[in-house]
Amino acid sequence: MKVLLIDDSRTMRNIQKGILTQLGYTEIEEAADGLDALSKVLAFNPDLLLVDWNMPNMDGLSFVKQYRGKGGKAPIIMVTTEAEKTRVVEAIKAGVNNYVVKPFTPEGLSERIRETLDRVAAA
Repeated sequence: MKVLLIDDSRTMRNIQKGILTQLGYTEIEEAADGLDALSKVLAFNPDLLLVDWNMPNMDGLSFVKQYRGKGGKAPIIMVTTEAEKTRVVEAIKAGVNNYVVKPFTPEGLSERIRETLDRVAAA
């Protein structure tokens, strides 16, 4: 399974990559912001996207809207410090499938990934 990690923090991408590798996901592409992600997403064709909200150049929400607007179907998990309910609702309306609030545990992230993939498979 191919996963695209979109986060301006290299440390956060490395943490997520470590968790994904432990879960058996080895095809991982990284992007430092939404613009970087837009340039990679079509060629990489991921099965799952983990997207940070707050990034320079193009934030995660803008990326999600553009990706969905261009017909992107892969499930998206927003991984962010934005925990306010209105923000969560805004992200879901934009096309996010699930939500993880930083800081998270490896178990918490892997549970969200499993949950999201199970839901998409059932749909």
